[in-house]
Amino acid sequence: MYKFEKSFYSKTSMYSFGVVLILFFSMWVSTSKFVHIDMALLGYAISSAIFAIGLTIRMSFWMWRKATNRVAKRSVNNLFNKERLKRNSKAIVITFIDNIVLQKFIFQRSLYRGIQHFMISWGCIISFGITFGLTFGWMRFDLIDPETYQIIVFNVPTMKMAAHGLFAEIVYNGLNIGAIMVLIGAAMALYRRITNYDVKVTQRFEFDILPLLILLAVTVTGLILTVLYTFLDGWMHHYMSLIHQVTVIVMLVYFPFGKLFHVPIRPLATAVPMSYQEVVKVDTKACKSCGQPYSNEDQIADVQAILKSQNFDLQLSDGTYLSDYCTGCRRRMRAMKQMNLEAPKGNPYGPVSTNNGIHISGFSKKRSEDFYGIDQDSKEETENEPVSR
Repeated sequence: MYKFEKSFYSKTSMYSFGVVLILFFSMWVSTSKFVHIDMALLGYAISSAIFAIGLTIRMSFWMWRKATNRVAKRSVNNLFNKERLKRNSKAIVITFIDNIVLQKFIFQRSLYRGIQHFMISWGCIISFGITFGLTFGWMRFDLIDPETYQIIVFNVPTMKMAAHGLFAEIVYNGLNIGAIMVLIGAAMALYRRITNYDVKVTQRFEFDILPLLILLAVTVTGLILTVLYTFLDGWMHHYMSLIHQVTVIVMLVYFPFGKLFHVPIRPLATAVPMSYQEVVKVDTKACKSCGQPYSNEDQIADVQAILKSQNFDLQLSDGTYLSDYCTGCRRRMRAMKQMNLEAPKGNPYGPVSTNNGIHISGFSKKRSEDFYGIDQDSKEETENEPVSR
């Protein structure tokens, strides 16, 4: 493996090469050695390969981040833990249904935001699934007789459907359905970002507005194609198909490096509850101060390891860490520190030494005269000195 890795400039380039190789091998298999490839979709296939390379690069850098890498390793270890199999399966199913399928975490913020996010999310999933499936030949439709089509998936014949049936119409218009969903969601999101003053304060054009405009360009040009073909007998269809292809290529190239990158990342969030779920008195950790269970042992260990790897020294004088204490005890410790209740016993009016080296006096306490380093005789002379000479 090491010799193979030396053939590439970096691990990322090696991973990208592997992804593209797997991608085109699957295309070779699904199209019967490129016999059933659709040359009209060649531009989409090339841009999709570029998209795969960009996504691999971004995913590699994301996985190499210290926090992400630590959580990923924890998730893999817990996933294959036989003792946690039942808990892991339950956590994955519940999290997948709540956060991916129903997206409850967005609806909890507001109904408007929930609808817009649901439309964009599922519209993109439907559109991407159909686009990639047709582009790489993973699925196709073979005509069995004048009234029947058969769906071929990875060169394996599957279900048959009536050419003019209801199910066939839904399949034919799958991209249009996804485009309409994205159009509604993106329009709602763009309207909110233009009219909501709270959002306008923190948003950035290149990060928040640009992806919405790209999605709108793709969906609008795609829907115009359907209108031209269905109602105008294909008028200007060739030119509009080129424009639509350009918008799709722009979106695929932009996708891995913009805000849309969270679409493939979000499903990985199902591993977090699996890794950091807790059962009281089984895998919860007790607070070092009050003794009450307050968090998961794995989560606390990962937090300490991540902070240590990033050179954040939050270790206390007794060898413990702030993360070893519950939230209430941490607030209490902070308040006592601010009130100078932890100053040395020999000098109750002494300053509090903070981590940044600045010395401040205790609150609501009188400072001793020696704190200022002022000589008593010079102080008396200053007090008796006339105001004017």
